[in-house]
Amino acid sequence: MVNRLPIHQERIRMKCVHPTGAFIEFEQEEVERSIPERFEQMVRRYPDRIAIKTTTHALNYDELNKRANRLARAILARRGEAKEAIALLIEDRSSMLAAILGVLKAGKFYVPVDPSYPGPRIAFVLNDSNAGLILSDNDNIALVDELGERQSDGLNIDKLPSTFTNDNVGLSIAPETIAYIIYTSGSTGQPKGVVQNHRNVLHKIMAATNDFHISVDDRLSLLYSCSFSASVLPIFAALLNGAAVCPFDVQRVGPAGVAHWLRREAVSGYFSVPTLFRYFVEVLTEEEEVSSIRFVYLSGESVTRRDVELFRKHFPVHCILVHTLAIGETGTARQCFIDRETQIEGSAVPVGYEVPDKEVLLLDEHGEKVGNNQIGEIAIRSRYLAMGYWQRPDLTRSKFLPNPGSGDERTYLTGDLGFMLPDGCLYHLGRKDSQVKTRGLRVEVSETETALMNLDTVKEAAVLAKEDAAGNTRLVAYVVSSQPAPTVSALRRALAGQLPHYMIPSVFVLLEAMPLTPNGKIDRRALPDPQNLRPELETPFLSPRSPVETQLAEIWAQVLGLDQVGVHDNFFDLGGHSLSAAQVITRVIKHFQVELPLALLFQTPTVAEMALVILESQANKLDESQLNRILSDLEALSEEDARRALARAMKSSNKRSAVDEQSYESSH
Repeated sequence: MVNRLPIHQERIRMKCVHPTGAFIEFEQEEVERSIPERFEQMVRRYPDRIAIKTTTHALNYDELNKRANRLARAILARRGEAKEAIALLIEDRSSMLAAILGVLKAGKFYVPVDPSYPGPRIAFVLNDSNAGLILSDNDNIALVDELGERQSDGLNIDKLPSTFTNDNVGLSIAPETIAYIIYTSGSTGQPKGVVQNHRNVLHKIMAATNDFHISVDDRLSLLYSCSFSASVLPIFAALLNGAAVCPFDVQRVGPAGVAHWLRREAVSGYFSVPTLFRYFVEVLTEEEEVSSIRFVYLSGESVTRRDVELFRKHFPVHCILVHTLAIGETGTARQCFIDRETQIEGSAVPVGYEVPDKEVLLLDEHGEKVGNNQIGEIAIRSRYLAMGYWQRPDLTRSKFLPNPGSGDERTYLTGDLGFMLPDGCLYHLGRKDSQVKTRGLRVEVSETETALMNLDTVKEAAVLAKEDAAGNTRLVAYVVSSQPAPTVSALRRALAGQLPHYMIPSVFVLLEAMPLTPNGKIDRRALPDPQNLRPELETPFLSPRSPVETQLAEIWAQVLGLDQVGVHDNFFDLGGHSLSAAQVITRVIKHFQVELPLALLFQTPTVAEMALVILESQANKLDESQLNRILSDLEALSEEDARRALARAMKSSNKRSAVDEQSYESSH
């Protein structure tokens, strides 16, 4: 079922008709079931079709179902049939998806926890959710053991007893049963858990299935960690339609590898945040068109006009772009269909028009509706909203308002601002409070501020979201410190023990005092724009000493938006992250004509270290006379660095006869 759309939107949406004709409509009555019931229907229909396809292996529907059944029986044997939270501390995506299904089949609800999170955050989620059991695997069971008092509650899914059978459990699960709790950044300095039931998940999948004609012949990308609510749509849109879900670890491999992976796996549905889309598309060449993709689904951040231009340049004619307003508490509430002919007026791209069973209202500060072309808070009315926030009845009451009339609809106050055109097209204008999105992930800046204020070296702190020169949102921290002032390196290290990487500011600005408003509050509008100055690090600044180091420092400075980079500066202390690391490696490969893995920047995070690796790589391709030319670079380095680089280059190229290392050392 699709709500009435303007003719131009309906025309674009109809391009999603599946070319193989395999699409089967997701009926409304299917929403009033459970997720395992729908999944088992797909298992009976498509037992031999691929359900999960990773870069190393594949599981068909029958195999995945049997793994989930064994796990469900292990959970029931340990915990019984009581409704409760089961935490998932699993990194491998294939195992994670089997565990999710196993928990749901056992009639319980899953709480995904990213093992890369700092220990205190993991402990908070486990304790707050009252998880009755922690499911882990061989790679992370030691982390469960480190949690001390929860050790007896761990279950290693890689070592299940062989006594558990593969048969379906067959529990009756009502559609209003809780399906999951996913934690998001919280305004009080602690995460808050969003609670969703089976009915809401199935409704979300029904809408996406029918809009995009998702069928058994589709392969959908999973580029998110399962600890984020955005992962729910691609996971279940695939597994509840007989399609394949294709996980890809972008954080480990980098955006530069996405295009090759999409082509190799013939992915047809691409789900991502705009930032990741931007990084991935910008490194595409004309030969790397991803012709298999039918639709690109972007959510979590604003899409820019330039993003649309990149889409038109690199994606096939038949492909459509979908820009959405999608929130963990509501699911997709608005969407805009875009093709090559769509005209974008101005720089903003709308979040579009209505979706099934979701009504968008714009409210003023008194809760009254505003008219067309007037700015108001975006509120979403539906019977398919989240159940609320786990163990937070006060926050639930303030955000989820009951229907003033009859019926089971409620209204969720998003805290986002927007305005609507007379034809019903919605434009999103950002947050009215301190919640922002960076790299597609939701962050309450107050949580980052609280973590900063908890540091002994910090007196005052304010965190803002600002766009860099490329239009990407980044967190900027303004800090008034005690004396002696901490370095940026020290601040990053301290925060890394409390916050996930995406919540650590990219830029730190040290101030003598905060600007204040007349009533004594921090005047956030008066906080200075961050300059492109190199931050104050523990490592003293040292200028590049050779042509290779000079070229590398220039690449780093361009990507990080800095005026200069020292040869011993740590890339991540300068504000770098996994996506910007991929940009650096891509530019280095192109400039120096060498083959380097993304992981190199994590292993050699300074210009000096990377320069040595480049010299080594270049030496592999040089003849005897060319090898001598690298001495001009080596002579500019310290004696220790020069000896190390020459030794590595000669060893790699197996040309020790070309240059006498001993004679070089004596003349250096």
